[in-house]
Amino acid sequence: MAWIYLLLAGMIEMGWPLGLKYAWTEKGVQIVPAIIAVICILISGFLLFLAQREIPVGTAYAIWTGLGTIGTFVLGIILFGEPAQAMRFVFVGFILAGIVGLKLVST
Repeated sequence: MAWIYLLLAGMIEMGWPLGLKYAWTEKGVQIVPAIIAVICILISGFLLFLAQREIPVGTAYAIWTGLGTIGTFVLGIILFGEPAQAMRFVFVGFILAGIVGLKLVST
């Protein structure tokens, strides 16, 4: 169950940087996206807390941040037209390789 908590935490982790991105506009701070970002932080952090009961803290934290990073990277390209350069994908692939490697060596 801990790995499911960690996977969900990593997915929800994407919500807060996106919420913050949508919260800041030329009209100033938009409250609803900012609140959504805070809610995502709380839920993601709580799920990480649950996962760490069984998964080593270093492994859990690295996977949690890595999943959030990869997801936010992809969503940045899709939603905001951020650069989709090959070398950016190569380096994000290194993050993914680290996540897979940590999962493989974790008990």
